[in-house]
Amino acid sequence: MSDRRTFLKSLAGATAGISLANTTFARELTSDRLGEVLPKRKLGRTGEYVTMLGTGGYHVGWTTERDAQEVIEAALEGGVRFFDTAESYSQGISEERYGKYLTPKYRDLVFLMTKSTGKNAKTVQEHLEGSLRRLKVDQIDLYQVHSIVTPQDVDNRIAEGVLDVLLKAKQQGKVKYLGFTGHQNPFAHTRMLEHTKESDIFDTVLMPVNVLDASYFSFKENVMQKALDRNMGILSIKSLADGRFFAKKEKANWTSEDPLIPNYLSIKEALHFVWSLPVTVLISGNENATFMREKVALARSFAKLSEEQKMALIDKVRDIALTGKLEYFKKQEV
Repeated sequence: MSDRRTFLKSLAGATAGISLANTTFARELTSDRLGEVLPKRKLGRTGEYVTMLGTGGYHVGWTTERDAQEVIEAALEGGVRFFDTAESYSQGISEERYGKYLTPKYRDLVFLMTKSTGKNAKTVQEHLEGSLRRLKVDQIDLYQVHSIVTPQDVDNRIAEGVLDVLLKAKQQGKVKYLGFTGHQNPFAHTRMLEHTKESDIFDTVLMPVNVLDASYFSFKENVMQKALDRNMGILSIKSLADGRFFAKKEKANWTSEDPLIPNYLSIKEALHFVWSLPVTVLISGNENATFMREKVALARSFAKLSEEQKMALIDKVRDIALTGKLEYFKKQEV
């Protein structure tokens, strides 16, 4: 019981900033030339306000071209104005599809982010130029060091001049803001925060945030508050554990034998849990327009969960979370 009280206290501390996320961090529904926009939250210290739901670019890359176009259109129609992608998603196809269906007509309406997996300055520079070309833009809103793996990986990339390229690109106006991402190891994130304590060059951090994460090798417990203390925007991925919340019959391309849904909690509970934390954007990958519209509806129905409600959901899945099987993407290498 004492362990549970300690955990609840930790959870409350990590989520204390959510009052800001739902007041000063949030704006009422607005409209633009496409119609009503989803509620927006402040992106850390950037001063930008971005929609609480973002379109994941990974799925835009691997699904059919027709579905990719429909996902983009459904997102825009539903009020989503935040779009994620990366040069590595389907060898640039995701960026190419944004360059075909998103940026030519809607660049002025959307916040656009992409990323580089490059391990050295030369590769990152090549990735950046390729992204600008494929996206058909002169400036990327948010450019990120992508998929850091371990503290040593962070050390190596910095030694190879990766951050220097990002800073130069920002000075040249090719990118507006900088961030970093990863989904394997929270201690890679903390190492990057340590390295940039003095320069403080990063505006955002992207990481897994879901109801399972709190119990196992947690990004929320190890990274979130440190990033908030730096006034960084929190970008959430894997809110459904990369599809492992689904039964096979509900997601044709996934084969999980141990799904959470419908045995433990609903998709609504899973997403509303994440939005009740101090995250700016929940980035959701959807391979068809139906799934995209479902996430839009869940964003519109959002109501903040209490600390007790959040803890109840964490408790509900703790046994399965501790196995580590569902968050298979985490690697305990420190």
